[in-house]
Amino acid sequence: MFSYYLKLALRSIRRNPVLSTLMVLALGLGIGAFMTTYTVYYLMSGDPIPHKSDVLYAVQLDNWDPNDPPTESQRDVQPQLTWRDAEYLMHNPTPASDQAAMYRTGAIVETGSEGQTPFEGNIRATYPSFFPMFDVPFRYGRPWDLAAESGHERVVVLSRKMNDELFEGENSLGRTVKFNDTPFQVVGVLDDWRPTPRFYQVDSGGTFGDAEDFYVPLNTAVDRVFLPHGNVNCWLEPDGGGIEAFLRSECVWLQFWAELATPDEAASYKDFLDNYVRSQKETGRFPRPLNTFITPVMEWMDVMEVVSTDNRVLVRVAFLFLLVCVLNTVGLLLAKFLGKCPEVALRRAMGASRRAIFSQNLVEIGLIGVLGGAVGLAFAWLGLQLIDKLYRGYQHLVHLDAVMLVTALVIAVAASIAAGLYPVWRVTRLAPAGFLKTQ
Repeated sequence: MFSYYLKLALRSIRRNPVLSTLMVLALGLGIGAFMTTYTVYYLMSGDPIPHKSDVLYAVQLDNWDPNDPPTESQRDVQPQLTWRDAEYLMHNPTPASDQAAMYRTGAIVETGSEGQTPFEGNIRATYPSFFPMFDVPFRYGRPWDLAAESGHERVVVLSRKMNDELFEGENSLGRTVKFNDTPFQVVGVLDDWRPTPRFYQVDSGGTFGDAEDFYVPLNTAVDRVFLPHGNVNCWLEPDGGGIEAFLRSECVWLQFWAELATPDEAASYKDFLDNYVRSQKETGRFPRPLNTFITPVMEWMDVMEVVSTDNRVLVRVAFLFLLVCVLNTVGLLLAKFLGKCPEVALRRAMGASRRAIFSQNLVEIGLIGVLGGAVGLAFAWLGLQLIDKLYRGYQHLVHLDAVMLVTALVIAVAASIAAGLYPVWRVTRLAPAGFLKTQ
């Protein structure tokens, strides 16, 4: 029976091509606008590491200006740590399963190969624990070990993309890359890894861009004076010039993450941080009231407002536009089905039930929804390509995955059925006698 209803629906659509096209376009425009904004929102607010997001915590210590307003939440506390605090946490026993301090930096890169032009590379300076904590996959080699970290060795891990560019995708272990004319030996090459958002540092731009191309030991980066390429905030100026004064200062510039496998471990770690701050207060540091925070990944992205209010407003506006398109479709469907009243009356006179008429028209509405969804997906694709051209750093948010494709079609069919219920109900309730007299 469904195939018969489908044939009738196709015949009805071809009989009124202008009206049918208007309905499909109305739905398509609404679906396209909504899916463009919702796809970006969906990918921006997604869980970047779903299997571990509940055990990875961002660490905050409130060492800021005592004259600032009181702290009420994580949003009032600097999202980064000082060098001395990060170093203490990394080099003393804590209840955490793992920890990693890090910062983003850069340097002039060259390999010495013929024909390669020096360029500025994006570098993440961190500890080797960064890689297992964030489940970073390796194609060749492995991270440097703690001996290399404590020995300030000049070693580097490459991203797969950078290995392809510098060494044509070959196993480059043991090869040399120069940063600011200083040679670093390649000890590892990552496989594809692109967390979206880049949750481990979301305060200095590039949140939705590629991960870094190079990874080096943090202590080595500091030795070579690789300056931070992110936010550096100081409430007291460093006492003197040079890198040593900067490291002794109260400037915050290092991101710090801890892996806490259980709630008890998280509670013990929080107590450890509180006790550390109390001990520092005795030396004259941390003049503000005691405030330490550990925040899991998804809550951290909310604290850092990775998805801005503007994005949420755009989704709501696009949804309202979709509703307007659905209401316009209601009017078009009503005009279409009222024009079919003589045909419906004839079918009723020949014995068709109201239920059969309702089902047949519902199939036609569903078909219009599918066509509208297909057109909407085309509009959404165009909208995402426009976003890609207009805004930098959104290249990983301008694709329709399988979930979004299915969502678009479901919304389109649901919207068309919602738009068509009243017109179909109206036409099935009309008495056929009045229309038969006019035939």
